Amino acid sequence: MKTLKQLERLSKAHKLIKQGNTGSPTEFSSRLHISERELYRMLEYLREMDAQISFSRSSNSYFYTDDFDLLVNVSVQALVNQELITIYAGSTILKVNFEKTLLNTFTDSLWQ
Repeated sequence: MKTLKQLERLSKAHKLIKQGNTGSPTEFSSRLHISERELYRMLEYLREMDAQISFSRSSNSYFYTDDFDLLVNVSVQALVNQELITIYAGSTILKVNFEKTLLNTFTDSLWQ
């Protein structure tokens, strides 16, 4: 579930940047419930996706300097016994007669 939380934070960060309402790095990281170091990793991750992000001292907010949009879409659908389990976040797995399925597809942090 760690990855779902990261995706939620990434989506929220994008929304705040788009609105120009992030506040200082300390305030921004606090709003996302992460450390400033993690915030800087997240910003770098967005930059790796070609987001042009700058900080305005006059408005005390991060903002996109070019048009950039981010769509975060996650769908998890679990079926039982010999049926296909599809995770629309990058993986498809075939289930083989398990009473319970533990999906731990995403073990790495998005921005490590």
